[in-house]
Amino acid sequence: MSRKVIITSAITGSIYTPTMSPYLPITGEQIAEQSIGAAQAGASIIHLHARVPENGKPSAEVEHFRGFIPQIAANSDAVLNISTGGSSLMSLEERLRPATAMEPEMCSLNMGSMNFGIFTLKRRYSNWKHEWEPELLDATKERIFANTYADIENTICHLGHDLGAKFEFECYDLSHIETLAYFVRKGFLTGPLYVQFVLGVMGGAGATPENLMAMKSSADRLLGDQYRFSVLAAGKHQMELATMGIVLGGHVRVGLEDSLTLPNGEFAKTNAEQVATIRSIIEALGHQVATPDEAREMLKLKGANKVKSL
Repeated sequence: MSRKVIITSAITGSIYTPTMSPYLPITGEQIAEQSIGAAQAGASIIHLHARVPENGKPSAEVEHFRGFIPQIAANSDAVLNISTGGSSLMSLEERLRPATAMEPEMCSLNMGSMNFGIFTLKRRYSNWKHEWEPELLDATKERIFANTYADIENTICHLGHDLGAKFEFECYDLSHIETLAYFVRKGFLTGPLYVQFVLGVMGGAGATPENLMAMKSSADRLLGDQYRFSVLAAGKHQMELATMGIVLGGHVRVGLEDSLTLPNGEFAKTNAEQVATIRSIIEALGHQVATPDEAREMLKLKGANKVKSL
């Protein structure tokens, strides 16, 4: 039966670095241009991180978000989803500043502390554009990406209860789904929940069909009919597991935050290319891409008119 499928485009993230792809958007102008292009290609949700324009280092400075948020909002009606993840080297206070300033319709929220290991990427490169790149990768071998129960509770209460945001709940393994269910049982959260199954990040569940099935089975058991899910698979597994997610009744996330390439192994020059690829798969399977307003209705968002302008 035909249904509406939400595409999220994650534009730049904080995992990949400028050395790794010449097409990674860094400046506010580049992030805005790629976000608008992704929306035009069919993305109804745009997931946003910021970078220091001069060198591409991940940033949680509100001024850097001001470099692209107004332009995206003025040129598309996509749902703007602001990261509260930032990077594993940022404090929770730093990570919450952009969403606090904007009061968006959606935010991401990682559902547990974890070893978020991207240090293995370092061995693929030697001539770095910036000193911070290998230093950041190495740091993830020693740092835990902290999202404690108190961190999660404070984020839900502040951004959710006080400011009206809904969350993209980032679940990297089965324990994160259990944690999400805990907050539902305690009355902090009500449906519809938007659960992102994140596969392929070292320290979390690997990018395999078996792991995706296990995560869906766990969510079905713990969350019942209170949730909708989306699939995010890192690197070369992006499109194949997203396709599996569609077949299982879910939604999808693609973008240069999660993978730098297209299925043929070539660099994706834009986020729009990845959106167009997954859109063609959605439509070939007999489904339709959800518009931003249809996504808002499905996820019961507060509406773009209630987002605080930066």
